Amino acid sequence: MPDLIRMRRDYDDGAFGEDGLAPTWLEQFDRWFADAVAADLPEPNAMVVATADADGAPDARVVLMKGYDVSGFVFGTNYASAKGAQLAVNPRAALVFPWHAQQRQVRVNGTVERIGDTASDLLWDPRPRGSQLAAAASIQSTVVESRELLRTRVTELDAQTPPGQLPRPVNWGGYRVLPERVEFWQGGHDRLHDRLVFVRDDEEGGGWVVQRLAP
Repeated sequence: MPDLIRMRRDYDDGAFGEDGLAPTWLEQFDRWFADAVAADLPEPNAMVVATADADGAPDARVVLMKGYDVSGFVFGTNYASAKGAQLAVNPRAALVFPWHAQQRQVRVNGTVERIGDTASDLLWDPRPRGSQLAAAASIQSTVVESRELLRTRVTELDAQTPPGQLPRPVNWGGYRVLPERVEFWQGGHDRLHDRLVFVRDDEEGGGWVVQRLAP
């Protein structure tokens, strides 16, 4: 077994100071996301989505971000999935973009809302038919007897529907995480990481303040 206590990599890509920070969290995210895409990282839009149920029990999974703007970060899922059920009773989430190859991560905390039918259609319609069939045939997060049963459901749905794109199921749609905190984390030498976070200041009319956090 590897020696996990000594398993570490030193970070040496340089300091990330306030003088290099964009004026808004959105502009800073634009910069770092563009860097991740330009570096050809595998699935740079992959993000951890952490939720909790009514009792506060946490849960987390990786999904693909399908849009972002000043209002927040968007992803799609089955409303009846585990995360959908959790968001129905506790509409808050935390996100992490783990860009390890660049010694960076972005962490987001905020409330969550559904994006509505029209916006959800825009997430659903570009998906390949095979992906639509799988999403429509799968009762996400429920116990399933076997992989063969899933394949049978997909095959049957494929045979029962006309060629082309499937209509979006009523139980599938998008969520938007409305950020209250957005942290930009840059790995530092000897673990002196740089952590700059934009925090929404509701007392200032919904403006943002920047704080530096100890690593």
